[in-house]
Amino acid sequence: MTLKASAADAKLEWIKSSYSTADGPDCVELASAPARILVRDSKHPHGPRLALAPTTWTAFLPFATDH
Repeated sequence: MTLKASAADAKLEWIKSSYSTADGPDCVELASAPARILVRDSKHPHGPRLALAPTTWTAFLPFATDH
């Protein structure tokens, strides 16, 4: 599911990926919300974001960390 930014997002604590750098173009941020994990592009913090169920996020992680 893709969501647009809302006023409630101001209360979220976004965490930048450890692979993101100030020099790099690829910056991903995550936030934990009730019953979902949010993912956004840090270069566009008010743009769309993905909303994933925690079980979906957990299933995805092994693929994201497999180099």
